[in-house]
Amino acid sequence: MGNTHRTPRDNIQPGDHIYTWRTAFIYAHHGIYVGGNKVIHFTTPENSSSGWIISSSSSSSSSSSSSSYPQPGNRVSICSLDGFIGSGSLYIYKYDVTIVDFFLKLRDGTMTTAPSDPPQDVIDRAYYLLEHGFGEYNLLTNNCEDFALYCKTGLLVPTGGSGQIYSIDIGMRGDAIKVKVEDVHLYK
Repeated sequence: MGNTHRTPRDNIQPGDHIYTWRTAFIYAHHGIYVGGNKVIHFTTPENSSSGWIISSSSSSSSSSSSSSYPQPGNRVSICSLDGFIGSGSLYIYKYDVTIVDFFLKLRDGTMTTAPSDPPQDVIDRAYYLLEHGFGEYNLLTNNCEDFALYCKTGLLVPTGGSGQIYSIDIGMRGDAIKVKVEDVHLYK
């Protein structure tokens, strides 16, 4: 398995956890590709007014809301794939990797040993959180990677810590638990 996850746009599928590097590869921004050239992602308050966010009444089959997104105070937003990538490149986050591959990775924030749930479950979680939120953004305890990891796996760290911070993989953490999307607010 190679350690690069860069991919052309035509390789991504709805339900994929994607990311793009920002600011000279210092950090990556993560989101869930939901199809139709749209990405649902968790942003800081500063990024939510960047012009990348689009208003949409379309949604997955599990959501019939006709509200505009994001809701006031909700940092989960939807944008175009182009807006998400900006001037960067597109990468796919890898799931269900071996422990050896995880520890041999070149950069943090690119893979996990945790298995992914089915794509429709991932998309349904992302749309639910788009409408209901994912708590307050915090770089160390509740960030865009945590959002995407939760959408893909349903796993949260109930103590409020980030699932991946300090290279502690959510797939190997003993304190990560499966949480129904309707109960996320109890942990955020």
